[in-house]
Amino acid sequence: MNRKIIFTSVAIIILVSLGAARMLRVNKPNYWKQAEEILKDIHEPEFGTRVFNISDYGAKNDSSLSTNAIHKAIAACVQSGGGTVLVPDGIFYTGAIHLESNVNLHLSDGAVLKFSTDPKDYLPLVKTRWEGIDCYNYSSLIYAADAVNVGVTGKGILDGQADESNWWTWKGRTEYGWKEGMPSQNIEGAREKLAMFEEKQVPLEERIMGEGCYLRPQFIVMYNCKNVILSDITIQRAPFWLIHPVFTENLIVRGVRADSQGPNNDGCDPESCNNVLIENCYFSTGDDCIAIKSGRNNDGRNSKKPSENIIIRNCNMENGHGGVVIGSEISGGCKNVFAENCTMNSPELERAIRIKTNSLRGGVIENLYFRNIDVGQVKEAVLKINCMYEIKNNETGDHIPLVRNIHFEGIKSKKSKYALFFIGVPGQNNISNIMIEDCSFLGVQKENSLQDVRKLSMQNVSINGEMVTATIH
Repeated sequence: MNRKIIFTSVAIIILVSLGAARMLRVNKPNYWKQAEEILKDIHEPEFGTRVFNISDYGAKNDSSLSTNAIHKAIAACVQSGGGTVLVPDGIFYTGAIHLESNVNLHLSDGAVLKFSTDPKDYLPLVKTRWEGIDCYNYSSLIYAADAVNVGVTGKGILDGQADESNWWTWKGRTEYGWKEGMPSQNIEGAREKLAMFEEKQVPLEERIMGEGCYLRPQFIVMYNCKNVILSDITIQRAPFWLIHPVFTENLIVRGVRADSQGPNNDGCDPESCNNVLIENCYFSTGDDCIAIKSGRNNDGRNSKKPSENIIIRNCNMENGHGGVVIGSEISGGCKNVFAENCTMNSPELERAIRIKTNSLRGGVIENLYFRNIDVGQVKEAVLKINCMYEIKNNETGDHIPLVRNIHFEGIKSKKSKYALFFIGVPGQNNISNIMIEDCSFLGVQKENSLQDVRKLSMQNVSINGEMVTATIH
């Protein structure tokens, strides 16, 4: 065979290979079309045109509590068929605010709601979930249950006033103001009591926490609601999780500034929710920025309500344990999450994208899609999947989690300890079908850690400027 024929054959092989690669890219599934369909099903709630100014019902711009005045305005709004309850410019102090159907609590640009730090102002107890376990506990600072068309909007400030002198001490850690002899959720055995309720499946009506248990209230809880919007507000100094929708459908969180550095100060934790849009938000938190959940252990499995159909876009994450997180209370499962066009950057941000569960909690976590995520720096890993979260001595439960069908595209980072850190359940290979493409990880200090993973592919991925083509079958 002459040299011309050899060169021609090689050229044909190269062209065919390039053509096949292009065909693969052209013909690959467009997962994001599903996101477009989900968005079509998410609609803003509609409220009546009437406005009920809390000042007209006795709210005072001073240090006295305006709780009763706010509730009078809400009652009048409900009686009229719905509308807006307006918090005008000024500083108003209040206890728990309970919203009802067709009510939009709107804070004007110069409005500040400061919430009492007296636990008695959050009685009676309400139905809620605390770290994934169903119970009755202190009311969240803003609470709605079984409501349709609910809003908390406006550019004002929601200030929980939590700090090292009140709610945060209940964490039981000295860095948050706790001192020997002070009550906390740990030394009083509250968390053990709560875990017992779940393990023995005690009826919900008997799961009474509240006084004497020292479980901090969340800031905003929307429990079993439909058509909810939280927009433009600033939330600061939260006792516990900031935004916690539970069993809620058709939820929009838009333009919210979540800035609270206390213990367990997660930014937004949709739990067992369906059709959720989180966009244009800023998160700088003392824990996960966004953490998608679906209940712990039996409570999550028995509810049969996964978190699903969630869109996250155009958000900025700074301090926190993770940027976009799935878990750890994820026993009910999670599917169809789409996150795009987000920025994550801070020396105090530990991971960018994180999945955490274990074989006691279990859960099927599938169909997760991430694209165009710009990561400046994180402390540990850019992408972390941990199926041994909070497991001691390699114990194994009976609920092996399944983490599968995850697609990372266009992830770019500048500084991290690891690019990829995946830990499956030993011997189970329970992390599978992971695609990473068109990603660049710079400033990486250590090699990838990939344990008990199968069906992992990388295309056009570079780490510290060198192409990585490893594939695990």
